[in-house]
Amino acid sequence: MVLEIVKYGHPALRKKGAAVKQIDDKLRKLAADMFETMEAANGVGLAAQQVGVPILLAIVDVADVEDRPSTMSIAGKSVDPEEFMPLVLINPVLELGAEKEGGTEGCLSFPEITAEIPRSTHVKTRATTLDGEEIEFESTGLLARAIQHEFDHLQGVLFIDRMNSATKVSLAGKLKRLQKENRE
Repeated sequence: MVLEIVKYGHPALRKKGAAVKQIDDKLRKLAADMFETMEAANGVGLAAQQVGVPILLAIVDVADVEDRPSTMSIAGKSVDPEEFMPLVLINPVLELGAEKEGGTEGCLSFPEITAEIPRSTHVKTRATTLDGEEIEFESTGLLARAIQHEFDHLQGVLFIDRMNSATKVSLAGKLKRLQKENRE
């Protein structure tokens, strides 16, 4: 089922997610609905906060994105990221590499707004899957960027918080309007 994606101004976007303590049918259904929602919106990632549920659950799928490549390695061995898509990340923990680079980002909770956002180029991710298995991998490219973006959502941090001040000033009118339309 396609869920409503909450927009900037909705209080759930600023809530830090609660740890997921149990993987059950309700959680599996939420993850499945989030994938359907993300696909319908042409996104590459979605955090539970974006559908109004403040828990530590995010999904990412960078398969079929050819213009922004990704790499992935498990236990130091390079793997094809597409074989692991879509990814469900429950209670994720990130280790960010020191090197950063800017890249264009958008967000399904901020329709028609994009900005250059600095992110670590390399990320180590540890999380639980829907099967209850621990997964640990390293990534670069779009996959690393998407994971950091969704992880931020799980912490109540939005991509506008990472914009430089000139970009924020240039988007102030749009952001104010969006926030006003979606405040509950």
